[in-house]
Amino acid sequence: MVRNGIDRLESHLEPLRKARVGVITNHTGLTATREPLIDLLRRLGITVGALFSPEHGIRGQLDETVPDGVDERTGLPIYSLYGERKKPTPQQLASLDALLFDIQDIGARYYTYISTMGLAMEAAAERKIPFYVLDRVNPIGGQVEGPLADPDRLSFTAYHTIALRHGMTVGELAQMFNTERGIGADLTVIPCEGWKRHMTYDACGLYWTNPSPNMRRLQQAFLYIGVGVWEGTNLSVGRGTDTPFELVGAPWIDGRALAWMLNELPTSAGARAVPMVFTPTSSVYKGIECQGVSVFITNREQLRPFAFGIGLAYCLRKLYPREWEAHKSLGLLANREVHAMLMDGAEPERILQRCARDEDAFRRRREPFLHYG
Repeated sequence: MVRNGIDRLESHLEPLRKARVGVITNHTGLTATREPLIDLLRRLGITVGALFSPEHGIRGQLDETVPDGVDERTGLPIYSLYGERKKPTPQQLASLDALLFDIQDIGARYYTYISTMGLAMEAAAERKIPFYVLDRVNPIGGQVEGPLADPDRLSFTAYHTIALRHGMTVGELAQMFNTERGIGADLTVIPCEGWKRHMTYDACGLYWTNPSPNMRRLQQAFLYIGVGVWEGTNLSVGRGTDTPFELVGAPWIDGRALAWMLNELPTSAGARAVPMVFTPTSSVYKGIECQGVSVFITNREQLRPFAFGIGLAYCLRKLYPREWEAHKSLGLLANREVHAMLMDGAEPERILQRCARDEDAFRRRREPFLHYG
């Protein structure tokens, strides 16, 4: 049985016993028995002074800007880190002696919880208070895929120059951020127990909790790497349907033509695209009928999610060079060279060969920060 950092907290309590702690968490901050982190801390006698909320809110239900608030159960202030500010302010930290982070990540560079962690680490270092990370498993395992973010393309969806699929836990990333970005935080990571880098979430014996409103099962977490990366463009990626990130479509797509071409590509190994008609109830093309494909994972061992995504982009560029606004994909790709190759219509294998250089370099870079074999 795998244990997340939260389930090992009791053996690391001593430094926190006299501290007034600020907690950065959401609805995923649960023990193996589904006890919320805030309740656990209070039960263990730790004083919680404030709560900090990431994207989607403290309860993971919002798909919009998150406001400040007050926790109904505890009366504690909730400071939003996904609104006008994305980093704790000195005033918010003035009465706190430590910050503690516990949020379930997905494993994609542009999933914003890791950016929230990095910015909070900066705030803790500036305030000279310790920062604790309760580590959690990477749901899609430890593989690396995709290009590095360009140093001049860093943003809230690309906090650091890491691979698009980084294959690291939040605790490992915290150590990398702290060292490579020179943050200088007084960092403590409470590691997982029993997790190996080849393990995916369904091998861990842990309850699944949707990390965000549109991340509803493990299949979607895998496909998010290859489908979610294009959602800055004029595509529906299934938001507003029952199967987000398992659908891709638009009113100008012929679903049968896209499925046929996509399924013929070697990059689709481990997945199958089926023509689909759907009408999103929210987000892009709300209330408008779209054609596209529904994507099924047929062999997870063969599947390379980012390679599938590059194949998808190649098909869209070939079939719909005028309709698809591919130029808008640079934001999440965050790599100009790969984006230029995509815009030029480069064959998928050429793009993936270019990405392989970044992947190899990143595997070497991350090695000193890895906790788990």
